[in-house]
Amino acid sequence: MDGDGEARPVIRIGLLEFEPLRVAGLREILVRRGDFEVSSPDLVTAFRKPDFDLIVFLARRKAESYVLLGRLRTRHPDMKAIVMSPDTDDESIMSAITAGAKGWLEETATPEQIVQAVDIVMSGSIWAPRRVLSKIVDRALGKAGAPLRSPCPRFTEREEEVLQQLVQARSNREIADALSIQEQTVKSYVARLMRKVGVDNRIALSMQVAKGDWWRNR
Repeated sequence: MDGDGEARPVIRIGLLEFEPLRVAGLREILVRRGDFEVSSPDLVTAFRKPDFDLIVFLARRKAESYVLLGRLRTRHPDMKAIVMSPDTDDESIMSAITAGAKGWLEETATPEQIVQAVDIVMSGSIWAPRRVLSKIVDRALGKAGAPLRSPCPRFTEREEEVLQQLVQARSNREIADALSIQEQTVKSYVARLMRKVGVDNRIALSMQVAKGDWWRNR
């Protein structure tokens, strides 16, 4: 019930990528609120037909997790997301926001912080440290006067092969093995692709690749 005695609308929450013990703990925290309905679907179900309004997503491997989150948000743009992560550095938090998360929580967040983050995100705001939000704004303003990149940059056949590996969240070593090239060569390709796409880090590049099929059409 809210302050006027009216029932709150039910908020359906999906817990993704958490181990069973953590799911049980989060479920116990969340269901204390009568308007929170909690489930723990697998990723296939989440991609195919999610039946929730918000996901709480555990970022296990930073780059791979954020690519998955970006693809999920692209497929279901109205769904909100909160990331929980052991990585507390500013770049990791900004990567989560860039990937489409509306909230970020440290793995050691208190029950009160978790519930508050859900309320803030569902209200349409962002839950993240103020210093990080300030950096995101500063970066956006700093790039405002930069020349626009081509929406459909041209790629060589090898660059497309590297992009296809990136969208699968492969490491430089895995890409090198798959394409039978040197790891240093992969690093050079990734740096070149970031310049072409107009991003400044690997995760942002992977996110742009995951957002659509524009990169497939040479």
